[in-house]
Amino acid sequence: MARIPESHRDLIEKNQVAILTTNNPDGFPQTTALWFLADEDGTIRLSINTARQKAKNLQRDPACTLFFMEPGNPYRTLEIRARAHIEPDPGYELADRVAERYGAPSLRQMDKPGESRLAVTIEPVKVNTWG
Repeated sequence: MARIPESHRDLIEKNQVAILTTNNPDGFPQTTALWFLADEDGTIRLSINTARQKAKNLQRDPACTLFFMEPGNPYRTLEIRARAHIEPDPGYELADRVAERYGAPSLRQMDKPGESRLAVTIEPVKVNTWG
């Protein structure tokens, strides 16, 4: 597993959102900004609604990229090419932690009836930095 260099770990802390790119079935990338949680050990985790395209894409193809840019300096970046490890989050454990980080109401309120959550752990394969 690739490691995030100490020189760029601060970008994870400085950013309010991560930019996630997944692979659509038609071969085109799908990119979205989303909330994330960085655990104390540096593991990056995402809470994704099962009805979203990014969830469908990751379930079909776990290859993805997370991108962080330093606020105020677009020439300092962190790109994490990864595999997503996906688990159901029926009790909203991760979703609740993410909502707490952002001071948001429960993500249950954002999900429609019949929708659920996935807990996604990002497993870095290759890390690229700039600046």
